[in-house]
Amino acid sequence: MSQALLILLCIPLGLTLYRLLSGPSHADRFVALDMLTGVAVTGAALAMGALGYREYLDVALGLAVFGFLGTCALAAFIERRGKQAC
Repeated sequence: MSQALLILLCIPLGLTLYRLLSGPSHADRFVALDMLTGVAVTGAALAMGALGYREYLDVALGLAVFGFLGTCALAAFIERRGKQAC
């Protein structure tokens, strides 16, 4: 079951990568990067469930923390720069 979910996870991964590479503005690309982080966290959690290694949960937690800090840094950057950053 978990392996099928990991295969299905490739669909949002591909769509997110497309938006990341072809986003019309920088803000769209950063939102796609945040979504990519969420997909990576989900993939690590599903891999933990499929393989049974608890270390993947630590990887998922680390990815989530770095994604959150990156999103906060981007929000502060856009707030300081205003509309010029987008």
